[in-house]
Amino acid sequence: MKQGMQGFAGTGVPDPACGAVRVPAQPTAADVDAGVGVGVGVGMGGGADRGRYGGSGAVRGEHTHSEPPLHRAGAGGEAGSGVGAGPRAAVQRSSVRGQILDALRTALVAGELRPGEVYSAPALGERFGVSATPVREAMQQLALEGAVEVVPNRGFRVVMRGARELAELAEVRALIEVPVMLRLARTVPAERWAELRPLAEATVRAASSGCPATYAESDRSFHRALLTLAGNEQLVQIAEELHRRAQWPLMGGPRARGRAELVADAAEHMALLEALIARDVDVVRSLVGEHFVGVG
Repeated sequence: MKQGMQGFAGTGVPDPACGAVRVPAQPTAADVDAGVGVGVGVGMGGGADRGRYGGSGAVRGEHTHSEPPLHRAGAGGEAGSGVGAGPRAAVQRSSVRGQILDALRTALVAGELRPGEVYSAPALGERFGVSATPVREAMQQLALEGAVEVVPNRGFRVVMRGARELAELAEVRALIEVPVMLRLARTVPAERWAELRPLAEATVRAASSGCPATYAESDRSFHRALLTLAGNEQLVQIAEELHRRAQWPLMGGPRARGRAELVADAAEHMALLEALIARDVDVVRSLVGEHFVGVG
């Protein structure tokens, strides 16, 4: 359960089990001068794509910063997954913005979008195989959520967050969620809690993958289902937003937790659910209290 409060370090490359869309780190100035990673399609046969992805890609004054493209499925390439994994037609136009937003959120949690780095919509659009417009719209949504900030004529910078902000998020979450969980522990019938067992088991499977992004999504789903029983949609939305923000990576923060740590957190989900089914309020209080105390 502590996973949602600790965040993930910007490790650059996630565990292969993640299946997260790849958003590689941008080359340094020295790399650009040396021609490393500039205009080369990594997942589509290397030099065969030079020029196709190596143009300026400037849209509305944004620069591409010679960002390397995403891995794509194709000749000589590495099969990826997620929105950026297939050919351009793989992204459904009717839901492209939502898919891009989901992929960017995953990349953010996985540490592929690194704090302090600037990413341009045209370059990311090339990586996903879409125009810059849906990427820009998705990034603007992330800006509203506080995950990125607009850099005029350049793109979007991933916000650099510190331990204090994480501690503040933990405090606010505790103020909201702890009283609600204790009230629900006394009022919700055991059979309603039992219906949530598949979600708790899903967090165990997600933890076993060792992928922080996969586990983060499953963790939020479990917490969302718990709070939904309160019958207050505003509460659920606010709590989910806080939870998502708490999962963003810290600048210079701790590394992404390993499989063993994720599995331990998922086990706490199971323990909490069993305590709720048994209406053991004391155990619920202990588990939920430990979840928030000392986090930061």
